[in-house]
Amino acid sequence: MKQFTLLFTALFMTILTYGQTSGISVEKIGKGEVVIFLPGFTCPGDIWKDMITDSDKYQYHLISYAGFNGNTPVEMPWYENVKESLLSYIKENNFDKIQLIGHSVGGNFAVDIAAEYKNIVDKVVLIDALPCMREVMMPGVLAENIQYKNPYNDKLLAMNSDEFRNSIEMLAVNMTNKKEKVKDIISWIVESDRKTYVYGYTDLLKLDLREKLKDIKSEVLIVVAPFPSEAIAKSTIDSQYINLENKRVEIIADTKHFIMFDQAELLSKTINNFISNE
Repeated sequence: MKQFTLLFTALFMTILTYGQTSGISVEKIGKGEVVIFLPGFTCPGDIWKDMITDSDKYQYHLISYAGFNGNTPVEMPWYENVKESLLSYIKENNFDKIQLIGHSVGGNFAVDIAAEYKNIVDKVVLIDALPCMREVMMPGVLAENIQYKNPYNDKLLAMNSDEFRNSIEMLAVNMTNKKEKVKDIISWIVESDRKTYVYGYTDLLKLDLREKLKDIKSEVLIVVAPFPSEAIAKSTIDSQYINLENKRVEIIADTKHFIMFDQAELLSKTINNFISNE
């Protein structure tokens, strides 16, 4: 979290742990209260490194997922297998208290963790995450009608590298206002395991965590990009998170999906104030 309080001086404290534990790999930085960073779909855990500065107070656990960032793929369903790995990781480490920060699908994992481990999850930050993406992208479509085997998925799996890159370029352009970051987003997708990307995304379209929000007791900050407009974004969040009781919503202007790219300092300040009760 950029400009938390101290300058980043903890390179020597960086510890690579577990290499890969089933559905996840973990990099730990610092010491102190545990903060678990959960990136978006295809994104590496080190997407958060520029936002880490207070490594004497916090121990940051940077998660990367199976099939992405060079990690070995897991069997389908991708989401459920990665979720179980995350839950096991937290249980095996016997954490007394944790903070969760999740972007996009990382926010979905944060919701599942917070619902499962009510007694140890202190605060949760959800960054441009939706508990039911399908309802926004495919309104009225039932989860059971979405299958791995379909013409669109088959087409993506059959594409060569150039065709696949071309197919996702416009998607990447619409995710950030920072043109220099678009190439990173494209690289993460192109370099991912293709089956994980295609079928993992299918898992996300089937996912619906809206009822599970009722089980969360933690205080939750929802950070939102005003895209395609602030009115639409606010209406979507109000509808999607109606079952979440203890929440606060912050809309950060001039951002798209990758808020940490478009407004890094403001996002850092917002998260820091929330975590530290300021």
